Amino acid sequence: MLFTSLQFVGFFLVVYALYRLLPHRTQNVMLLAASYVFYGAWDWRFLGLLAASTIIDFFIARYLGRVPDGRRRTAALVVSLSCSLGLLGFFKYYDFFALSLARVFALVGWTFDPFTANVLLPIGISFYTFMTMAYVIDVYRREIEPETSFVDFALFVAYFPHLVAGPILRASLLLPQLREPRVLSWAQSREGLWLVAWGTFQKMFVADNLANLVNATFSGSASPTGLDVLLATYAFAFQIYGDFAGYSNIARGVSKLLGIDLNINFLFPYFVTAPQQFWRHWHISLSTWLRDYLYIPLGGSRGTRAQTSRNLLITMVLGGLWHGAAWTFVIWGFYQGVLLVAARGVATWAGRRGLTVPSGWSWPRVALGLVTFHLVCYGWLIFRAQSASQIADFTVRLFSDFRPSAMTVPLMVEPLLLILVPFLIVHVYQARRGSESAPLGLARPVRYALYGLVFYLVLLFGNFEGTEFIYFQF
Repeated sequence: MLFTSLQFVGFFLVVYALYRLLPHRTQNVMLLAASYVFYGAWDWRFLGLLAASTIIDFFIARYLGRVPDGRRRTAALVVSLSCSLGLLGFFKYYDFFALSLARVFALVGWTFDPFTANVLLPIGISFYTFMTMAYVIDVYRREIEPETSFVDFALFVAYFPHLVAGPILRASLLLPQLREPRVLSWAQSREGLWLVAWGTFQKMFVADNLANLVNATFSGSASPTGLDVLLATYAFAFQIYGDFAGYSNIARGVSKLLGIDLNINFLFPYFVTAPQQFWRHWHISLSTWLRDYLYIPLGGSRGTRAQTSRNLLITMVLGGLWHGAAWTFVIWGFYQGVLLVAARGVATWAGRRGLTVPSGWSWPRVALGLVTFHLVCYGWLIFRAQSASQIADFTVRLFSDFRPSAMTVPLMVEPLLLILVPFLIVHVYQARRGSESAPLGLARPVRYALYGLVFYLVLLFGNFEGTEFIYFQF
């Protein structure tokens, strides 16, 4: 049930009508039932997996809240994490590691016939697993109290706006909103409607139209020039941003219509001036999760430079592997870790010499932003590539075959401009004001003209083929 489908529109209208009629506690029961219907529409067979994860971590957290510090408490945490990581590992990574091990054995002439399960990846498992893990860890650390209402906790895990592709919510943000009655205001609903409209534009007009350019270049049968690779990488940078930020905006907007605020997951990541800043603005819920539950427990930046570099590399490689069971994601994570290590070194060197990044939109800042953007874009080439050999091939082409082909202008440059120019006009305005809801403050004639532009671009040029969101596969 895609957010951009008529099926979801009908589903949400029914949910919203019931929501407005019911009292608070019944609202939560209805939202929980609706969330399971929403998830079951993808594949009802995985409802049991979602329910099992919810039940295990609810009762383990309650146990952690009663037991004093000691071995039993630590053992309960280990059981919870083992169940969560065990389910995630089996459904997402078993085949990958079994086949990789078989290839390693083959290199030394040994025969190894792995059993591969060929199981279907449950949609959203990476997101709700990380949510329940964070909840149990926070209870174990005594940073939050365990939830006493099973309905509220089950709704926290399964709440349909965030369920299949995030953001990865913290219990400290969502559970208090579920416990208390929600007050719906016109200001909140107005912002929610805009976020839904803008997210739909990002997905259906920007991301889905750019997908054709990207697929044509990264398909195994293509033989692009270096310029084609560069343009396709630019296209993918905005495709994945429009796709994932679009999903997050629709999720936030739908939730605002229900009087519930979700955390911001993207904050103009292509306008930053350093790799560290990129990860503070891109997929914020994942990067903060990795920081709080992996990087800092590993030691963070408290040790030597070598230890800090090691912690960054481990965190980013595992963050890359979180995205999928493929070596391209491992390479991408390693590349991001190297960027962060190098950027820390540059920042230390610049700090010793009193060099700082200018504020505002000055030319030095724009230049640093362009350098960072291109470093990020090379990462997107790695991320989108179908294999390590394609990464190597496209990298060579970027630096040795930089010439236009017959498809460069008509099939690459012209569509890129037609798709990105209207998006960037609005996006730059939003970035300069620091909010994707900034257009709501425009004068009424300009605001209505923008509404009309977004509506007609989606209606006339949007992709209505029902393309799934990219992060559904993660």
